[in-house]
Amino acid sequence: MTPGPDLQQLINTIKADAGSDDELEQLAAAAATINELTTTGDQALGFFVDRARGAGKSWVEISAVLGVTKQAVHKRFADSWTARPAFERYTQRARTVVQAAADIARERNNAFVGTEHLLLGMYKEPGAIAAKVLVKHGITEDSVRAAVDAESPAGEPTEKATDLDRENPPYTRRAAHVLQGAVSEALTLGHNYVGTEHLLLAFFRDQAGIATKILLDQGLAEQAAWADIRAALEGFKK
Repeated sequence: MTPGPDLQQLINTIKADAGSDDELEQLAAAAATINELTTTGDQALGFFVDRARGAGKSWVEISAVLGVTKQAVHKRFADSWTARPAFERYTQRARTVVQAAADIARERNNAFVGTEHLLLGMYKEPGAIAAKVLVKHGITEDSVRAAVDAESPAGEPTEKATDLDRENPPYTRRAAHVLQGAVSEALTLGHNYVGTEHLLLAFFRDQAGIATKILLDQGLAEQAAWADIRAALEGFKK
């Protein structure tokens, strides 16, 4: 394991950040640094817990690794699988994808919005990073739609279909997890916004999701998605 900074290194860093010999200013710098380290550490741990859950590991297995009770780990980390996502940080393109997913679900007479609908929604923003990455790997809207038809067929029209809430569509647990996970992916990249690229990366947090299965089956591995997204983002800086 790569060692972190030792105590003396951390103290020296805090003193340098404080830029003063005043004890209270150094204390304030220490409090801010420790709070940032704690927050970052919690986010990193949550990231890997999400990965373990997505890979099918149980809360019992995860709690054993972390050395806490199942109840404690479930209370701390289960919200990312159940909480309704917030879209304040989403870019307009990312919001368009989410709205398109709801529209696609209704068109398919599905009473839910799943990861497969989110994946199809990516093609409503062809100029966005996610769609460009997909097309680069030969993953077209037609090929995805065919795969979705096989994995999650369209439903039959029913009278209840007209009662679907158009403003607040019901996400599946996995879709909600992707929408929440996109925020974490943005933080991992140091971004203060959530774009389509973060949504694409968030699919890989849950290997059992329909969208992830389709991506993997059609040749897009997580490492390749990361590489292409980083290259695209670097291109914007030039």
